[in-house]
Amino acid sequence: MTEHFMGPVMTRRGQVEEGTSTTDQRLLDSRGPADWVHTDPWRVLRIQSEFVEGFGALAELGPAIAVFGSARTGVDHRDYATAEEIGKRLAHEGFAVITGGGPGAMEAANKGASEAGGISVGLGIELPFEAGLNQWVDKGINFRYFFTRKTMFVKYSQGFVVLPGGLGTFDELFEALTLVQTQKVTSFPVVLLGTAYWQGLVDWLRDTVLAEGKISAADLEMFTVTDDVDLAVEMMVKAREGRVATPDAERPE
Repeated sequence: MTEHFMGPVMTRRGQVEEGTSTTDQRLLDSRGPADWVHTDPWRVLRIQSEFVEGFGALAELGPAIAVFGSARTGVDHRDYATAEEIGKRLAHEGFAVITGGGPGAMEAANKGASEAGGISVGLGIELPFEAGLNQWVDKGINFRYFFTRKTMFVKYSQGFVVLPGGLGTFDELFEALTLVQTQKVTSFPVVLLGTAYWQGLVDWLRDTVLAEGKISAADLEMFTVTDDVDLAVEMMVKAREGRVATPDAERPE
């Protein structure tokens, strides 16, 4: 398999650029105490470099949809098949598919997109219990910081498709809903695939959170719960068409 690394950016298959060279300069090891690499000013430079690498790698990605789901989803589970199908269908509609780059549902979505000839992207994160990007990622970036990675998901995705998952999936879901609620992002569809899995959460939001006045009724309309892959893809396509029809100057800031 053709594989090329450009700093933290990894490319495979059709995403490998001909004639790409390695980084000319790298930070030299210092002799003596290395405490300076752990100070906050140095961390700022690392954070800056992650933003620069992310923006540079994804700037020309085109329309993309982020697909989230559990890293623990087995290859024989129905959610794996659903994630693979959503990745394939989104690729057929001209979307790049962005995942967290891990195993399980993320791997399945990347596989569906890659096998369909689409652009399969993985935004990984350093974790003590997961290593590397799955084999179906054609363009990947590994991040040190969650907040940098989250910025890339929101900046370069036009919508979220969320399959059953755990705390990481919930984190991405509620962050997206908060950004929609506060109008930091607009025309941003959020679809939860798997009614049996998500219905308990929806019931709690309605019967407890809404009932106690912690959210408004309109907040429950920021997402759609369904088992229908066709509907999920259709919502993403319609949102893209709405963006095309609305010039940037006319969109809310």
